Amino acid sequence: QLPLVESGGGLVQPGGSLRLSCAASGLNLDYYAVGWFRQAPGKEREGVSCISNSDGSIWYADSVKGRFTISRDIAKNTVFLQMNSLKPEDTAVYHCAADSLARSISTVQPMCLMTGRYEYDYWGQGTQVTVSS
Repeated sequence: QLPLVESGGGLVQPGGSLRLSCAASGLNLDYYAVGWFRQAPGKEREGVSCISNSDGSIWYADSVKGRFTISRDIAKNTVFLQMNSLKPEDTAVYHCAADSLARSISTVQPMCLMTGRYEYDYWGQGTQVTVSS
């Protein structure tokens, strides 16, 4: 069983919503800072949102601020990314990643700028999000 599994992607019309899930097994996700990253065809991977494992700090990329919300469900050992008001430019493969380093308000943004999969303890296989009419 994979440590991190993303789900919830799909095809949605512009203006629609999706909720992505990053479910963990074999690890307590509450001990990890978790980030969502995306990569569109022909574009570099970018950090979308990250949540700390110490003080609850959250960072969002400017492109998704006000539209996306990251959250934890400790009981389900899952981190969610609620995506509203989706735009065609949100189309990408979305991955979640877990970092065991303690992250707080001053370090959660730098975490989201680390887009290499091998910089994280765990990296999910990804889920496709397509926003199109």
